[in-house]
Amino acid sequence: MVALTGACGAQDPDQRPTPKPTAPLPTAGLSGQRVSLMPLTLIAAEDTLHWDMLVGDRRGSLDKADSVLAVHLAARAPEVTWVEPAELRRTARRAAGLVADPDRMGTSFLRADQLVDVPDPLRYQLRTLSGLVGGRFVLVPAGLVYRPSATPPAATAELSVVLIDTRLGKIGWRTIARGDGEDPWTALTRAVKNLTPGLP
Repeated sequence: MVALTGACGAQDPDQRPTPKPTAPLPTAGLSGQRVSLMPLTLIAAEDTLHWDMLVGDRRGSLDKADSVLAVHLAARAPEVTWVEPAELRRTARRAAGLVADPDRMGTSFLRADQLVDVPDPLRYQLRTLSGLVGGRFVLVPAGLVYRPSATPPAATAELSVVLIDTRLGKIGWRTIARGDGEDPWTALTRAVKNLTPGLP
């Protein structure tokens, strides 16, 4: 479990609270293991960004986000054997009736800060899927939200991520990865890179 602490102090009431820093993905503890990368199921952008044309196609945007995550995690954390969303979907289709569709597991509620225990039926669904593809841990991108950044026209991608031990049914690590960019995918790429600092 990684605990995050934020700096405390007086703040201008007109300013947003200073966000907590992104906690690095604990790849050392995952080295050599198969880790399932769940598909993203929630993506949204604040109206003031006027990005309806960019992320309005929900299915297309979710697939693009999954691709960005999979490509950069594989490149930046090669010590982990990532089981990508496409493979999870194929496994679920082959075991129809035994395991739920990964795109319909309702993982977006896992972004709630205080949640530690994964409730059923999601706990059972993740454990069953992990048993089929191999591995104990599941990395869940629980939500992607775009907000105006402090330096327009850029926006900030806020990617909520949790790591679940499917044997225990508990969230062992969570963070919000942030990245700025003038388009959704540049911002998301920078957010994913913040999960694995120390690399270009």
